[in-house]
Amino acid sequence: MLKTGAEHLKSLRDGRVVYIGGEKVGDVTTHPAFRNAARSMAAIYDLKAADAAYSFEEKGERFSAYFLRAKTREDLAKRMKLHRAIADLSHGLLGRSPDHVSSFVTGMAMNPMVFGKYADNLTRYYEHMRHEDVYGVYAVIPPQAARNPEFYVRQNLPIPTLRVVREDDDGVVISGMKMLATGAVFANEIWIGNLIPLAPNQLPESITCAIAVNAPGVTLWSRKPFELHAQNEFDNPLAWRFDESDSMVMCENVKVPWERVFVHNDAVLARDIYIKTPGHCYGNHQSNVRFHSKMQLIVGLASKIAQASGAHEVPAVREVLGRFSALEAALGGMIAGQIQDAEDWPRGYKTFNRRYMYAALNWCTESHSQIIDALRELCGGGIFQMPADITVMHDTKLKEQFETYWQTPQLGAVERMKLYKLAWDLIGSEFAGRHLQYEKFYAGASFIVRNHNFREAPWDSYHKVVEDLMASYDVPTAKGARKIA
Repeated sequence: MLKTGAEHLKSLRDGRVVYIGGEKVGDVTTHPAFRNAARSMAAIYDLKAADAAYSFEEKGERFSAYFLRAKTREDLAKRMKLHRAIADLSHGLLGRSPDHVSSFVTGMAMNPMVFGKYADNLTRYYEHMRHEDVYGVYAVIPPQAARNPEFYVRQNLPIPTLRVVREDDDGVVISGMKMLATGAVFANEIWIGNLIPLAPNQLPESITCAIAVNAPGVTLWSRKPFELHAQNEFDNPLAWRFDESDSMVMCENVKVPWERVFVHNDAVLARDIYIKTPGHCYGNHQSNVRFHSKMQLIVGLASKIAQASGAHEVPAVREVLGRFSALEAALGGMIAGQIQDAEDWPRGYKTFNRRYMYAALNWCTESHSQIIDALRELCGGGIFQMPADITVMHDTKLKEQFETYWQTPQLGAVERMKLYKLAWDLIGSEFAGRHLQYEKFYAGASFIVRNHNFREAPWDSYHKVVEDLMASYDVPTAKGARKIA
């Protein structure tokens, strides 16, 4: 089944509990902190429903293409085409769009036997997600304060990280917190899991399961919403409709039926399910494509900023723009290579090249801050020359002065202000600051991303290159040794 945008918005009016500070939100589709972003998410569903190229048919039913378990390169390309279309809707600013966690689950469903006795649960959950066109997000990291459980034991305090507190005949009961459920206020379900390795004795914390956002006992604690403080789309063009929100997930005695449990009492398996299936690769290929869309916005904006002041004719500026273009092309090449050199894994399926995907993930993690800083330099002080907001156009005299004195030979005053407002929302506003932090830790701290690359590297092959070279020459005899003057 393919949902429409209207159907998805209707599904969000389900009694979910969301807090902004002490305020309890009634309806995320109408609240001024979330309503525009909710419609941006709904637009994704309308995009998919309107074009058959973004879906596939199986047993007489059509499903969103990001639920496709690829068997050919063409299948991988079909998945990427939808990722690209979704990313382009928000210029890569909605990181946890509906295709993200769906891709994780789809990859896992390609090798469900990894889940052991819960394999059938995982397969049925995958089928449920694609049949209902579920928008799932995940919370897979313990809260920072909970990473030293001994402290809480010594202080006789409850450990804040989410864990199983009871087993019943019909399921488990979980309590505690998980971070960081980006997009959860707009989602239908939350995948609870563990991307960070657990200690062998952290069995209650090893739970991996799925819960409905409106399940009894579930509350979402939103960080400060930027949309709420956006005056209008002209002055805050990105925060106005692309603030996907980040939330802490709080569970108080939440019942999870056994059919929604995927890992339990197995600290090693809790993380292995991502690596021993294509799940982590499928999900992070989406993030590569999403970042590429953002990169294209950055490159285009950098060029327009340079043109607005005539600086694009300066050789040093042209060099910066050329570097931006090269960086964008490099990322595009890494993404295309993931399909070109796709892996036949697991048996009977195709997976994006994992080494190329992790290399691109590392590239994105390392590069974003430097790229934004270079864009900041191109903007210079021009951003601060603009009036406080566009209401300057509401006063006849101010409007005349603004249009006369703020224009340049390259651009009219209003278009110039519009351009700089867009740039500020990408490099300097609170919304921009969130994205700077978000991209740096999107896939975890940098050492985690590099460890993925270390794990996937063909070290034996590298070593053989060195060993074969050394084997090609012998220790020289005394007679044949070269004399050094």
